[in-house]
Amino acid sequence: MNSNVFVKNYSLTQFDKSEIFRYAGCKEVITDVEKLVEECLEECRDVFTYKVCYCDVSLEVTEDTVDLSFCKAESKALAKNLEECEKAIVFGATVGIEIDRLISKYGRISPAKSVIMQAIGAERIEALCNRFNEDIKVEYPYLKPRFSPGYGDCPLSMQKEIFRILDCPRKIGLSLNDSFLMSPSKSVTAIIGILNKDIQCNLQVRRNVV
Repeated sequence: MNSNVFVKNYSLTQFDKSEIFRYAGCKEVITDVEKLVEECLEECRDVFTYKVCYCDVSLEVTEDTVDLSFCKAESKALAKNLEECEKAIVFGATVGIEIDRLISKYGRISPAKSVIMQAIGAERIEALCNRFNEDIKVEYPYLKPRFSPGYGDCPLSMQKEIFRILDCPRKIGLSLNDSFLMSPSKSVTAIIGILNKDIQCNLQVRRNVV
């Protein structure tokens, strides 16, 4: 097991308004909602702190059991996701606590703004995860989709082991309560399978042939 945990800090300035609308539950652009989104962005765009901590681990999949070196999980969905992988990236990401404070503030005085702040926070953490994914593809071109505890039949209790191996509280200020919920809330932990070199080469050959 590789116990070296690395930290990346990002500066993300572009907001995807279409994603914000989607997270807010709007299927089309509505003028009043668009105005509200602009007001909320004006207030919150500078409150985010984009941080990721991560390490790589070896893994072994046996039927429905995944051994990630630092923990084992019984999960058909995770085992399926990590098929043909011998290593994985385990990471935690957060955009900070200030957006939670704005969500809470407007939950008391303006529920509509609270919904928009929630949507902006969701768009921000997704943007951060996507940016991190792009970064690690430089070293590992062939990756499986990221997979988080609590998805499908993957136990949410895996959070505890992920926090332990990554030391999330000290590395990026991300904490976990007894119900395995994270604070700040706009945070993600996930596993990204790395396809082994032989399979990477086979995929590259197929791509070149096509």
